[in-house]
Amino acid sequence: MIRHIVLLNLKDDHDAAELEAILDQLAALVGVLPGFSAFEHGPNRDLEAKSQNYPYGFIGTFEDTDALQTYAGDARHSALGARLVDLCVGGADGIMVIDLEVPG
Repeated sequence: MIRHIVLLNLKDDHDAAELEAILDQLAALVGVLPGFSAFEHGPNRDLEAKSQNYPYGFIGTFEDTDALQTYAGDARHSALGARLVDLCVGGADGIMVIDLEVPG
């Protein structure tokens, strides 16, 4: 199983409604794309003060790397990702992605 963790370095003046709309549309892909089983998002509380530049993030759960690659190549995901890039400091550089392989 892959946990696709995405942390966002959002611009101070980002459009919160746009962020919510993007995340809602990503969540709507759960069960539509094969092997995409869960999606959660929320503010990063950064309780250890190690990721203060990333105030928000989301986690997608995928059955395996093939399912994650299907998601990555999906046109809907790509369009939504482009909208996320526009909300982040430095564009794509303002997005941190971590893909953890965990037991299923």
